[in-house]
Amino acid sequence: MEDFDFVVVGSGSGLDVANAAANQGQSVAVVEKGPLGGTCLNRGCIPSKHLLYHADVLETIERAGEFHIDAEVNDVEFAELVRSVNEEVSEDAESIRRGLRSSSQHDLFEGEGRFVDDRTLEIVGGNDEGARLRGETVLIAAGTRPAVPPIDGIESVDYLTSTEALQLETPPEHLVIVGGGYIAAELGHFFGTFGSDVTIVGRRPNLLPDADEGVAAAFTDRYADRFTVHTGHTATAVSDGGDSVTVEAKPYEYGDDGGIVEGADPVTATGDELLVAAGRVPNSDTLNVEATGVETDDRGFVETDEYLRTTADGVWALGDIVGEYLLKHSANHEAQAVARNLFGEELQAVDYEAMPFAVFASPEVAGVGATESDLRADGVEYATRTYPYDKTARGSAMRAEGFVKVLIDLDGEILGCHIVGPEASNLVQEVVVAMKAGSGTVRDIRESVHIHPALSEVVQRAFAGQFTRPDDAHGHDH
Repeated sequence: MEDFDFVVVGSGSGLDVANAAANQGQSVAVVEKGPLGGTCLNRGCIPSKHLLYHADVLETIERAGEFHIDAEVNDVEFAELVRSVNEEVSEDAESIRRGLRSSSQHDLFEGEGRFVDDRTLEIVGGNDEGARLRGETVLIAAGTRPAVPPIDGIESVDYLTSTEALQLETPPEHLVIVGGGYIAAELGHFFGTFGSDVTIVGRRPNLLPDADEGVAAAFTDRYADRFTVHTGHTATAVSDGGDSVTVEAKPYEYGDDGGIVEGADPVTATGDELLVAAGRVPNSDTLNVEATGVETDDRGFVETDEYLRTTADGVWALGDIVGEYLLKHSANHEAQAVARNLFGEELQAVDYEAMPFAVFASPEVAGVGATESDLRADGVEYATRTYPYDKTARGSAMRAEGFVKVLIDLDGEILGCHIVGPEASNLVQEVVVAMKAGSGTVRDIRESVHIHPALSEVVQRAFAGQFTRPDDAHGHDH
């Protein structure tokens, strides 16, 4: 048994807290069963966005004719681009490993950590199998893994999750995707741009169901133009046809009234590859967290208070495994909060105000704050305004499709902003700052000088006109 001042399970954003503990002079142990760096570096944000940028470049070239430029793509070294991205990721992970192994302030335990007693773990598998360690303080930051829904026949077919899809060195001829969220959207864009026929089967009425409904509807329409899209359907069975896989889906009953999408019929989709992109599940079930007194919710996410303390004394948690926001920037934000609470003078609750998200598909989607459905559900009175890209000089020059949608309360406070179109992830950021660091009102955006004719004018103009309340024929200027 080895004793440490601080033990972290997981090597993603939890490493930031481990480093803070080391800087305080504490003895630190890091437990990690896979490559160092966590989901984002190895199986998530970093490799996917590297690959997606390749798709964006190809898409730009293919659109050159719209701008009277004669350009063509003579060859795509698909296997090489995938290999180069994954080799870079592997080297980054190995660099972190070397750094921890050579550190006099950290001890790295490679293997799966499982709690066996109060703040005590045993390492199962890996280079340090059988080792036991105990921490005066323990941080659970072990993330999530791809969810696999209970589809009849799923265990008897070869399928991809996002992990394997990011390493596929040949684009499928026909990729069938089960799931309608951001992973389905991003990987559909990637493989579709590189020549795959893509069919998407999603349960909800629109793709990206967590986005604002207007944005989600516009995004779904655009994807329906590019791909075969079956929304409002749930996969019920899959079967192996040798060199193909077939998905059967039926209309999905959703909502309190059990309604289905109007006109929906059962569908069948056959392709040479199946991608299951049906969300994520927390890794708490692999950690035996109950042995240390940590409670989880009915989905398995670790329960924490507003300071990110778990139900067990001396045990904290952050990142995807707590289920607040499954976003790397949220995990980084939580890591700062945990470090501050552990080593600062007084506890401070985590501030999730103005937490943005982005989907790096084509079109790009981003948002911050409440959606219209959120406001309706909460009974909040609000007004909204939508402004299209192509009514700005830059947007027109780009032949950009999309819009910025703003939601405000009746006093002009910004409640939410949702964007579909080029550079959405960058455009939303000034609204995040306004909501977080400014007064949080329409005036913050409207009265800030925007460069002309930059694309950011579409955000300014979305905030600069008359807002309309739902079912109200009269606009209201704020």
